[in-house]
Amino acid sequence: MNFKMQNKQNQLIERITNRHLVVGIDIAQQFHVARAVNYRGILVGHPLNFENNDEGFTKFLSSIKELKRINRLDTAIVGIHHWLNLSKWLVIMNKNGNLPR
Repeated sequence: MNFKMQNKQNQLIERITNRHLVVGIDIAQQFHVARAVNYRGILVGHPLNFENNDEGFTKFLSSIKELKRINRLDTAIVGIHHWLNLSKWLVIMNKNGNLPR
């Protein structure tokens, strides 16, 4: 990784505060697994397994909302690998006003 990319990544990491929920998703063909941590990297909740379809994506979103509520957090940051289907769904949900701010 070159210096400019590393510097940008560091700047993004520095913006994470104690009001953020950070969610990482391991994407697979049929089932995905999400894990959430707080701003310090401490695990929050349990792993969430969800299907690669509308029902699974809704389950994922509900889980994020619940973790934010329980832990009194304002914002979720989601990191995804092999992300195309889920990202398209999230964009549509956001355009329809169905994602929390």
